[in-house]
Amino acid sequence: MVLRNWKNYRPSSLPDAIRACKDYALEKKRLTVPRICTLLAVNEDTFYKWASTGRMPAIVVPQFELVCDCHFVSDFLSVSADRIVLPMPKGRKATQAELLAVNENCGAAMSALAKFYADPASVDTADLLAQLQGHLEQVAFHHGNVSRYQQPELGFDA
Repeated sequence: MVLRNWKNYRPSSLPDAIRACKDYALEKKRLTVPRICTLLAVNEDTFYKWASTGRMPAIVVPQFELVCDCHFVSDFLSVSADRIVLPMPKGRKATQAELLAVNENCGAAMSALAKFYADPASVDTADLLAQLQGHLEQVAFHHGNVSRYQQPELGFDA
């Protein structure tokens, strides 16, 4: 089994996404296919059929991803529908260095985007997409923090 950089992994098809979830569960959680099938209450033949054809019932996807502790299937479905997928931010106070990094990354991403629109052939589109994705994730984190401040979660203090 080849170790993957799961943080940057993007599946190329639905069967690939299902297999990636299975591989992730084996590598990170030591879950074998028989154990995954037991937790999903399906037999192994059914699971392997889903993995080979990509025809996993939609109602099973959330449970499958919960068992595997990853979201490659739903991420693939969202991206294939031309949607941006961002993880929900976890609220914490930002440091001044983090805010400066957001500004620097925004400047770098906008500079690369301007170069792309000036001459698309001269820009590495994969790198540009990675820069834009990184910037969106940083901004989404701070958006989540501000929205949590506006609607604070209830404390259970006596």
